[in-house]
Amino acid sequence: MKPPHVMSVNLGKGVPRPYASGPTTAIDKGPVPEGTLVEIRDPGPKRDGLGSGLVGDDIGDRRHHGGAQQAVYAYAREDQQWWEEQLGHTLPAGSFGENLTTLGVDTTHALIGEVWRLGEVVLRVEVPRIPCATFAGHLGVRGWVRRFGDAGRTGAYLSVVTPGVIEPGVTVEVERPDHDIDLLLSFRAALGDLEAATRVLEARVLHPDEQVWLADKVARRRR
Repeated sequence: MKPPHVMSVNLGKGVPRPYASGPTTAIDKGPVPEGTLVEIRDPGPKRDGLGSGLVGDDIGDRRHHGGAQQAVYAYAREDQQWWEEQLGHTLPAGSFGENLTTLGVDTTHALIGEVWRLGEVVLRVEVPRIPCATFAGHLGVRGWVRRFGDAGRTGAYLSVVTPGVIEPGVTVEVERPDHDIDLLLSFRAALGDLEAATRVLEARVLHPDEQVWLADKVARRRR
């Protein structure tokens, strides 16, 4: 049995779509051929940076997507297979807009600050994926935002600690920090669960920008 690894590296080109939140969307990604080397780097700030952390991958709406804390999006193939059963059709790698389709890596219960080593590349788990209208429009599933939220199979957004190149099949070595704040708890907090938000904020494991965003959200909800 193979160790935890990246089954597929997926890139997308921005194209206009009626459901896009920006002028284009690159949510419809496809796998690069086996043996292809893909460069990963820190894309810089969300609005003014390079967008995606993967060279050759587009971000259509840089106001809301991409940037340093969402440089790379990973989704577990095991979770996609679960969704295939729920939806009744196949979901090829990249269909959730993920850059990395993983096997043997838990992308829902990954801990905030967890480190992934992919050969020479080092990534850090930052935040869960929050479903949006573009995601729903791309999949064409009625009630998708609510359905994805209820399922809680979020996938992981990662920042780039050490840049480099990867290819499909690269092993993922995981180093977990000494706390219990995972992406699912952070996801529930972002969706308005005040108890979850309190736990996440008190742990102070989020990036400072994310800490401020969540604290503001909680303050508005309590007014």
